[in-house]
Amino acid sequence: MHKSFRGGVHPNDRKNYSADIPIELAPLPKKVVIPVSQHIGAPCTPLVKKGDAVKKGQLIAKSDAFVSSPVHASLSGTVVDVAEYPHPVSGRAQAIVIENDGLDEWVEGLPLERDWQKLSPEEMLKIVREAGIVGMGGATFPTHVKLAPPKEKKIDYLIINGAECEPYLTSDYRVMLEWTDRMVTGVQITMKILGVSKGFIGIEDNKQDAVQVLKKAFSGTNVDVVVLPTRYPQGAEKMLIKMLVDREVPSGGLPMDVGVVVQNVGTVVAICDAVTRGIPLIERVTTVSGLAVAQPKNLLLRVGTTFADVVELCGGLKEKPEKIVMGGPMMGMAQHTLEVPVIKGVSGILLLAKKEVNEGKEGPCIRCGRCVEACPMGVIPSMFSILGQQGRFVEAKEEYHVLDCCECGSCAYVCPAKRNIPHYVRLCKAQNAKAANK
Repeated sequence: MHKSFRGGVHPNDRKNYSADIPIELAPLPKKVVIPVSQHIGAPCTPLVKKGDAVKKGQLIAKSDAFVSSPVHASLSGTVVDVAEYPHPVSGRAQAIVIENDGLDEWVEGLPLERDWQKLSPEEMLKIVREAGIVGMGGATFPTHVKLAPPKEKKIDYLIINGAECEPYLTSDYRVMLEWTDRMVTGVQITMKILGVSKGFIGIEDNKQDAVQVLKKAFSGTNVDVVVLPTRYPQGAEKMLIKMLVDREVPSGGLPMDVGVVVQNVGTVVAICDAVTRGIPLIERVTTVSGLAVAQPKNLLLRVGTTFADVVELCGGLKEKPEKIVMGGPMMGMAQHTLEVPVIKGVSGILLLAKKEVNEGKEGPCIRCGRCVEACPMGVIPSMFSILGQQGRFVEAKEEYHVLDCCECGSCAYVCPAKRNIPHYVRLCKAQNAKAANK
């Protein structure tokens, strides 16, 4: 077993703000704004219209594309609008707005009780797809696609990402402590779907109580709980695979190319809920933190709850935030409004005070090499910012392998010139993808 990887950084994790706060069931909002695209892949088409009555768990948008994920109503009520609304990832996107009727009634037939051990892998995979489950660590890749690799790609191992290496975020940590049984069942179901007999859970050594809980829960199974050094980005797929099974994903490749599937803690819990109780993905645990919010919390939120409503549930703002971030501070996305909704991939909502934000004017690259030392992927981040700034996108791809960048942000964290390297990486990737699709 490899106990370290090259590069990486050690930011102040600031998890103490919310780590000891148990998951709190949030009261229902007066309305939810549910985007029809909450995942990587084809957006869904609405199945409901203004004036329709809907129930919790009802299918309200879907797509026939393989790389897509259906969307369900997160509460019961009346559809009051189907139009473009603010979106935390794409700026604006089509969404279905449901006004809460206060009843919170399930659609007919849900929830149910089902013995997963009597189901075939094919039956369970179909359930996962129909439940709208996506990667809940933030990537939002449709889970059924990951669990259905091509036949020539034999999967040997399932790896569960319990690292949660982003500063501030503690939602996965609380799930591991509080929803352990559902996590165990979710892991067993996922292994059966994949047809693998060996699993690993990678967890950083700053979560020792979760380590002990999981080791006890998984004792006697074919799942090893492995303690990893606290180092960002420990939770990146390629890092976990190298550390846990000593395999290297090739340049431009996927984990399945080396016989591995990686899933997030929250994702396997959602798999458990879908397969054993028929419940689609309509809620998630989200960490709300930062010095600008009155009460940091770990909240179980319905999909479609606006960030503004979430902040009110945390006692409001102590001061005007200098920055609002969806996700963690390293890989998350800055927001310009609190009117965006919680989507399936929102692991955190950070309200950062001025003293928490290390902002400054971007200067020219001074070729110091710190970004190269910090890069866990072995590429040259400084060149991505230079080439991206100059519009030399093909060169960034073909000569400097920008597609291998995992966008962890370690480079920007150590850059004395405060260059926003991940921004240029995303620009280079987007422009190359645009050119490829012409």
